[in-house]
Amino acid sequence: MERRLRHTTNRRRYRRRQALVEPVIAHAKVGRGFARFQLRGLAGAQLEWSLACTAHNLARLAVLSRTR
Repeated sequence: MERRLRHTTNRRRYRRRQALVEPVIAHAKVGRGFARFQLRGLAGAQLEWSLACTAHNLARLAVLSRTR
């Protein structure tokens, strides 16, 4: 990882990931209690993650609709 982050392009990309992706994952794990997958296999994990993302998006829509 240190070798990859030596390049400015990779460093910039990694910083952007931290700002966009990591807060959503942390919110799903801590705020919603989604610490580990319950179903087995890749298909089950994808299904659970899609459900967690849908719940996140619906909650965001609910908050946005209340503020308007």
